[in-house]
Amino acid sequence: KTFLTPLLFLFVFQVFAQQKATVSGKVLDAGTEEPLPYATITITKQNTEKMFAGVIADEQGRFVFEEVPVGNYMVSFSFVGYETKKIPLLIGELNHSYDVGKIGLAASGQELEEVSVIAKREIVSSGLDKKSFSVEDNISQSGGSALDAMRNLPGITVDPEGKVLLRGSDNVSVLIDGKSSSLTGFGNQKGLANIPASNIESIEIINNPSAKYNAAGMAGIVNIIYKKEKETGWNGEAGFTTGVGELTQRRGNLPNISDKYAFTPKLNPNVSLNYRTGKVNLFLQADGIIRKRVNTNEFTQRDYTDGSTDISSQFLENRSQKLYNIKGGLDWDINKNNTLTLFALRQYEEHIDLGDVPYDNMETGERRRLWLWREDEQTKFINYSASFTHRFEQPGHEFNLTYLYTGGGEDELFSFSDSSATRQSDDVTHLVVNEYVHNISLDYVKPLRAGRMELGSKISLRNIPITYIIEPGQNSILDPNLGEWSKYKEDVYAFYANYVWQSNNYDLEAGMRFEPTNVKYNLDPANAYYDNTSYQYSPLFLNIRLTRNLDEVNTLSLFYNRRVDRPGEFEVRPFPKYDDPEILKTGNPALRPQFTQNFELAYKYFWSIGSAYSSLFYRKIGGIISRIYTTDAQATDAIINNIPQNLGKGTNLGLELVVDQQVTDQWNLNANLNWYRNHINAFSGTLLYPYAQPFEFAESSTYTWNFKVNSNLKFGQGWDFQLTSVYYAPDIIPQGRIKDRYSLDFGLKKKVWSNKAEIWLAATDILNTFQIEREIEGENFNLTAFNYYETQVVTLGFKYKF
Repeated sequence: KTFLTPLLFLFVFQVFAQQKATVSGKVLDAGTEEPLPYATITITKQNTEKMFAGVIADEQGRFVFEEVPVGNYMVSFSFVGYETKKIPLLIGELNHSYDVGKIGLAASGQELEEVSVIAKREIVSSGLDKKSFSVEDNISQSGGSALDAMRNLPGITVDPEGKVLLRGSDNVSVLIDGKSSSLTGFGNQKGLANIPASNIESIEIINNPSAKYNAAGMAGIVNIIYKKEKETGWNGEAGFTTGVGELTQRRGNLPNISDKYAFTPKLNPNVSLNYRTGKVNLFLQADGIIRKRVNTNEFTQRDYTDGSTDISSQFLENRSQKLYNIKGGLDWDINKNNTLTLFALRQYEEHIDLGDVPYDNMETGERRRLWLWREDEQTKFINYSASFTHRFEQPGHEFNLTYLYTGGGEDELFSFSDSSATRQSDDVTHLVVNEYVHNISLDYVKPLRAGRMELGSKISLRNIPITYIIEPGQNSILDPNLGEWSKYKEDVYAFYANYVWQSNNYDLEAGMRFEPTNVKYNLDPANAYYDNTSYQYSPLFLNIRLTRNLDEVNTLSLFYNRRVDRPGEFEVRPFPKYDDPEILKTGNPALRPQFTQNFELAYKYFWSIGSAYSSLFYRKIGGIISRIYTTDAQATDAIINNIPQNLGKGTNLGLELVVDQQVTDQWNLNANLNWYRNHINAFSGTLLYPYAQPFEFAESSTYTWNFKVNSNLKFGQGWDFQLTSVYYAPDIIPQGRIKDRYSLDFGLKKKVWSNKAEIWLAATDILNTFQIEREIEGENFNLTAFNYYETQVVTLGFKYKF
């Protein structure tokens, strides 16, 4: 197998949205400072001397220009009996609103000197701090989920557990429309797999967020932008996608177990409605998913160095799933200065997982044990928000007050049995997890002539109560000493200030965010391993971005920011998850946050039909959170525990390259390379579960990379074709390595009915090569795992806009 295969297939769907801005100000008499009503204001392109737009001031002398593109302009002010005045204006990529302030005009006879600046023109409007990608143009992932759509984005990888990794780190903050959501903040972001890509307008990647964003997320922020119609009256979109997965079999089952799902069906209807009048905008989106899939199919070999019998096993998980999403809201322009927005989102999901886990002697093939299990789980996510915005007379000068409630719940009934000769056991666990988060935020923005000032605060109150009831059978492997409940509470109080300044040659953004945090974790007194814990910390987070505009086509930026990764609920949950009855994934209530300092140097270059972006980044990490594997020598059978720990210090050094080229009018190429070095310092500590065990790690480091090359072709008459190839090089994990993998995807789309409708056909991992292979070296054992989970899916879809 060679990594050269993906290099044969090229493209990219990267699309940068054109940035536009609002320009405002007020025209006065320079002597009396009285307003000059009905003064004439024009904007002229400096490099062409062609007038872009003109307006007349109102009775108060105020004026507003809308939809002004990026570029260099000269603004001219004139009024009968007064000298004309001109000022230069740079519309950059960092600001949406500009205030040229109060412009005083002198009476006729007074000479004014004209001020001029060197013209500057941005060819691509995306700034170095943020990259935006259109989901609609990502044809190869049509019919997939938000998680599928992210897999093709530069710098992003997705693992089978639903974690989003950005530049090699899974500590990523995922937002929806710029706000936290229960869909992306609960259960390790597994809700992303249940958001259809059909409802998404675009996805933004923010590697170096400013102080106005929460400080969580070592690697940065991924922001999902939902579709929202802007046309007046009734409009909307309806669609239907069907598909089938698991078309071929990469490896046969171990003998005498249930059949693996094959040719798994998928159904996804969706509808979006919008009604907009002069003052009111109503919107509603709904979709449903009915599908079957092979959620996990992992073959594991465990070699024991202490003389125990080596084990070969298979963890098979067949899933049947149903879910629906409903999102709706109201935008009400109370008057020209005040807007009220109400929003609600709800998702309900239920699935049944059926699985067999056989354990065979590796040498003889003799069946030692056969676990049969069933999981019935319902999850629910809900968001409510109310937002009030007051706009001052100056465009872009506004105040916003928002209340946001996010909630999530998981109700899991898990039953499993062992019918082996050595142990007849029927066990049941019932886990109920709820999450309640109340957020109140205040945000203030004041446009300046060459930038803006942002101030704000936020209160986030988070509560997670859990109940865990077990029904152990005879000779059960369940641990009766964990207790039956826990209560996690985290309160974060944030205050921030952020300043943006722009000139022709330099841009500066600097901010700081203060986040005092209180954590309290109460456990059932029956828990024999962990005590109640509470702690406080008050970190200060700084961000700086300095950009040098070298010339019209070359830009250089330097970034610094500090961020935090707080342990997620699943990482501190003391109750085990039986993904494999003998490899128990357990949380650690003693975990503490990890802190990261990010340094980055970025450069971009544009030419008439393409662009190149490069970034060199370096991270210093303290208190690294990572899972480690240990054996339970006191168990009757060989149990392996997988527990998160704080592992001291480490560093990441990386390079990101993105190249976009319009080869012909019909052919566009894009390539993305991410290379990074992961380094973990030597560390030793003590595990508390299931008994005190010292552990130690030697210093480790590796170099790894991933590469994505895609190709978009337009054939005319509404036909579009996309071919996408992804390659992940080998990487290290604590105590082991992940081997390389690659996939090839394609998509075909045809516009019909006067471009009001689309039909598409898409296929992911058509070569069926994207399996995950891991090698783990633990104390007294070596583990090799091959996970052939479902990656090969073909979908056919249709949507109609009305």
